Amino acid sequence: MYKWSDEQEMVRVAVRDFVDKEIRPHRDELEFGDLPPYDLLRKMFKTFGMVDMQKASFASKIAAEKAKAAGGESADSEPETEKADSYRDANAIAFSIIPIIELCRVCPGMVTAMGVSMGLTAAAVMSKGTIAQKERWALDLLTLDKVGAWAITEPGSGSDAFGAMKSTARRDGDEYILNGSKTFITNGPHADTIVFICKLDEGNPPEERAVVQFVLDSGMPGLEQSKPLRKMGVHSSPTGELFLSDVRVGKDRLLGESEEAFKGSGGRNASKATFSMERTGVVAMALGIVDRCLELSLQYAKDRVQFGQPIGQFQLIQLKLAKMEVARMNLQNQVFRNIEMAAAGESPSFAEASAGKLYAAQAATDVALEAVQLFGGNGYMAEFEVEQLARDAKVLQIYAGTDEIQVSAVARSLLAE
Repeated sequence: MYKWSDEQEMVRVAVRDFVDKEIRPHRDELEFGDLPPYDLLRKMFKTFGMVDMQKASFASKIAAEKAKAAGGESADSEPETEKADSYRDANAIAFSIIPIIELCRVCPGMVTAMGVSMGLTAAAVMSKGTIAQKERWALDLLTLDKVGAWAITEPGSGSDAFGAMKSTARRDGDEYILNGSKTFITNGPHADTIVFICKLDEGNPPEERAVVQFVLDSGMPGLEQSKPLRKMGVHSSPTGELFLSDVRVGKDRLLGESEEAFKGSGGRNASKATFSMERTGVVAMALGIVDRCLELSLQYAKDRVQFGQPIGQFQLIQLKLAKMEVARMNLQNQVFRNIEMAAAGESPSFAEASAGKLYAAQAATDVALEAVQLFGGNGYMAEFEVEQLARDAKVLQIYAGTDEIQVSAVARSLLAE
């Protein structure tokens, strides 16, 4: 795959048109007016039939799992009517990535809010939950009927998410008592469903405790969700804190309803798998930011006249534009590779996902800052889009693992060969 197919291009144009007409007019409200993004996202899903596709896909997966559990057909062997060829698979994957790219041209934060709810939170339930738990929580997350949050980061942890984790689950008869706090939680203020990641306190040292995952609902006694935090960028993605004080839950809220899957490194590996998915998604986000920055910069270089000629005639400006195009091409090729890998049923390794995320985050930040520089004083003004995109791009170097953590993951993998 080296370019969008005709069908994919038609979808891309349609999504861009929707974003320009239905979302761009609300950019200031999303950016400065504390407008939550969820209703706009739901409108987009309804317009493009995404809800029906999610429901059909979910029903197929659940039916296969129930058949397997009943001793019938394996969930791994798909009936011919459900088994799509690689072209159709690639199309489906492309159709899920195109909205990410197009939304990031306007409001990258909306993708963060969407991805954490429909991606990370739903994926945690779908990968570790029982069939009953998937039916109870996952479908509402996949359709955005309910807003999800994936809560791992704590005030004292950051990059050392597991080693410094203090949140605990303590057994109390057939139930558990949860305590702890989380911060920088995407969708935290508005989340209906929360995957809470903590350590199982069995009286053993914290470093020896298993990492477990529970599903919580907003409004549970002892659970407090903060108001949205003020932050540098991605204002269209509400971020908050969670506080748990003796929250009592039954075993039905422990993902998998069993501690065994989380013993040893099981809990950590489950969270790492979610991180890999998030890091791969950053590549598509970065492409949207870079594409829009280049588009705006090209037009400005043609229109802005200094010293008697358009600034695009100056070689230093041309260098900036050329580097932006190189970054755009590299990111687009990464996106195409990720689509082809997924269509082939393959996933990038943890190190490969980290490498892709490292490059994408740096490229988006560099291009956005160069766009601000190219615009000069105008680029520093909020009314010009590049100002927002520069602030929004920076978080890509921080969340889902900082650049420094990505470097470490890639280097360790290389040294282990």
